[in-house]
Amino acid sequence: MQTLAHWDGGPGPWILFLPLIWAAVVVGAVALLRRTVWRGRRGPWHAPGGPRPTGDSPLDVLGRRFASGEIDEDEYWRRLSVLDEQFGRIGKG
Repeated sequence: MQTLAHWDGGPGPWILFLPLIWAAVVVGAVALLRRTVWRGRRGPWHAPGGPRPTGDSPLDVLGRRFASGEIDEDEYWRRLSVLDEQFGRIGKG
């Protein structure tokens, strides 16, 4: 009969932690890539028509063009009415 000190029956119960260690390595690598390499780009899980960066809505662009003098007031109101028909008024509800 063998004692526990001389047991050669396999790797032992610690082998059950190996998949958890690998999962932690993979999650850590993805988190590191998302914070560094994929920052500012669309990552692999984003839809192709994903959200626009803040400030690039059609109304924001129109407002910036009017404020910079690129378009006059009549043109601003004409384009604003077209955007309102196409996208609906912001803040409805």
